[in-house]
Amino acid sequence: MNNIRNFSIIAHIDHGKSTLSDRLIQKTGIIADRDFHNQILDNMDIERERGITIKSQTVCLPYVAKDGNKYTLNLIDTPGHVDFSYEVSRALASCEGALLLVDASQGVEAQTIANLYLAMDNNLVIIPVINKIDLPSADIERVKAQIEEDLGLDPETAILVSAKEGIGIENVLESIVKILPPPAGDPEAPFKALIFDSHYDAFRGTIVYFRIFEGTIRVGDVITFMSNKISYKSEEIGIFQLKRIPKKELSAGEVGYVIAGIKSVVDTKCGDTITLKNRPADKAMPGYKDAKPVVFSSIYPVAADEYEELAIAIEKLKLNDASLIFEKDTSVALGFGFRCGFLGLLHLEVVQERLEREFDLSLILTAPSVQYSLIMSDGTEMIIDNPALYPDPTEIDTTLEPYIRASVIVPNRYMGAVMKLCLDRRGINKNYQYLTSDRLEMIFELPLAEVIFDFHDKLKSITQGYGSFDYEIIEFRETDLVKMDILINGERVDALSQLVHKDRAVERARVACEKLKEEIPRQMFKIAIQGAIGAKIIARSTVSAFRKDVTAKCYGGDITRKRKLLEKQKKGKKRMKMVGKVMIPQSAFLSVLKTDTD
Repeated sequence: MNNIRNFSIIAHIDHGKSTLSDRLIQKTGIIADRDFHNQILDNMDIERERGITIKSQTVCLPYVAKDGNKYTLNLIDTPGHVDFSYEVSRALASCEGALLLVDASQGVEAQTIANLYLAMDNNLVIIPVINKIDLPSADIERVKAQIEEDLGLDPETAILVSAKEGIGIENVLESIVKILPPPAGDPEAPFKALIFDSHYDAFRGTIVYFRIFEGTIRVGDVITFMSNKISYKSEEIGIFQLKRIPKKELSAGEVGYVIAGIKSVVDTKCGDTITLKNRPADKAMPGYKDAKPVVFSSIYPVAADEYEELAIAIEKLKLNDASLIFEKDTSVALGFGFRCGFLGLLHLEVVQERLEREFDLSLILTAPSVQYSLIMSDGTEMIIDNPALYPDPTEIDTTLEPYIRASVIVPNRYMGAVMKLCLDRRGINKNYQYLTSDRLEMIFELPLAEVIFDFHDKLKSITQGYGSFDYEIIEFRETDLVKMDILINGERVDALSQLVHKDRAVERARVACEKLKEEIPRQMFKIAIQGAIGAKIIARSTVSAFRKDVTAKCYGGDITRKRKLLEKQKKGKKRMKMVGKVMIPQSAFLSVLKTDTD
């Protein structure tokens, strides 16, 4: 055990975490150069294209140090995005130390601080690493000052590296061996291991990734998951070196995998504890909780006959993504679909993109919403996330919506613009403090519903890309909620309904009506597009009718002849409007849902 080191790399998005992992893997020689490719731990196309880690990976690196000893370095790679912070916390709980990566040109950002706090909560030993020192814009002294002032770490211990160029990688490996502590634990104690991830294999079932804290596991042992008390017989155990390497046994301090014929990822919850059925541990590892979705949206196929394919695709995707929840949903306008819950907006985008790419589907998503808590007049509580389930307003006593505490780090020249953006989104400014002479951290309390649309994009644009943002959900607070409906030719279109704050309803309705006016084709009669709250119309636009010139043949003669023809045309249009059906193209639904992201 003295020669094992379990560590993680934590950083803000795009600070070079995956590139540093690549260099460490190359340096330890577990893969031939001809088989190597960039971002080798990222398996999905979306991860490579966007440069983000969505699914955390692990790899076991054999390393011979300068002192001649052989070490086993277990790198547990973590996602970098705030949506996946629970998975990050479980991965960190499996480590004894962490490399905190900071970009030499961008410096310390919001998620750098958030991830540092997560690491400190798990009592990890932290090694600061300054990456991208080869860039012309790198300012190492400024970043060292930020590491000292913002993070409270010793800047002199920071290792200077360029993961892209391979500079300083040897120093990183030596520091891991010398500074990070070896794992503790008794190989003879009852078996206890923490699940930090799992993925589904079509041939072997669910493969569970775990870190062993106490005891030893051997092939053939019957394991039990402590959260749901389900037992399985282990068929194969081993370690990862980019491919699975089976072992006869694993003991305390090691990181590995187990295959036990588990049919679904849902049974293997991240953060759960594994023990042996015949000699169980007395209590589970602390910190386990179910991943709770915070953003909800309905997914419908563009072509109604693709519903069965969508159902199969979501079931298959669920095998690999236990945090995705869904139930059947139906809409008068869009037909059959699924109401889905996501960890955040990035999670929603990733699921949508995977369904469209991997299963070749064309999809429509309704406007994302959050969960609201409604206290009814009779004292009962009702949780809703779907506008279709919104009850009669006269029966509601109080409406509550989720709030977040947002931490925004920006250069001080953007302070006014960020303040205006947050206050426009019904934010409350709680605090701000200067981290350095020209950078400050601003703390706001904001309704989650105001953040899930385009807040991050707007923040990036007004701060020219320098603003960074991190948040945590704090509580439910009272709000003034209304259901905004869109009526087309007097008929309510359920798929376009939204739950919005009363002060925002008119603005949202106006934008939606204008968008629909551009998309809905003209008819022989006028089409009224209206935004409404209950029976009150709050916005309107009109698609003008095609008009045949019926008076063209009347040359000369009395004006009453022309009037007679115009009256006849008017009656015909009125009758047509009563019986005519307005076909709403799919592009119209998509345009309304994009109103907040344009």
